Amino acid sequence: MALWDRIRESASTMQSQLMAKRNDLRSGAFRDASMAMCALVAAADGTVDPAERQRVAQLIAANEVLRNFDADDLRRRFEDNLARLTADFGFGKVSVLREIAKAAKKPAEARAVIQIGIVIGGADGDFDKAEQAVVREACFALDLPPHEFDL
Repeated sequence: MALWDRIRESASTMQSQLMAKRNDLRSGAFRDASMAMCALVAAADGTVDPAERQRVAQLIAANEVLRNFDADDLRRRFEDNLARLTADFGFGKVSVLREIAKAAKKPAEARAVIQIGIVIGGADGDFDKAEQAVVREACFALDLPPHEFDL
């Protein structure tokens, strides 16, 4: 199976798993960690171009699981996290990972945050090494083994 097909299949599987848990994913910690994860994946290479920002914002708005939350609030939280990352990537990443770590108290939410990172990263068919690396770091912040997600 080609790499692109594996990425697409993995993202699709993760989205299906998220949909199955949709009604359980309503906490503020999940919302905040998810938006931090989306920003971290978008800025994984240290920069965020306008097209990438728009693409991730559209993915957030279209994600069925995230429809549990107000779209404007999600966009604001995503943009706030992106601002931290683009101002100083290293320092911003520490702050964003701390936000992600808040979901660690509920294992189902923690796994869902990682799954959202994989869905966002793989949405363009190229879950690149930088995106995989930041999702792996998020696994450590959430006390989850990266191999559970093939990272």
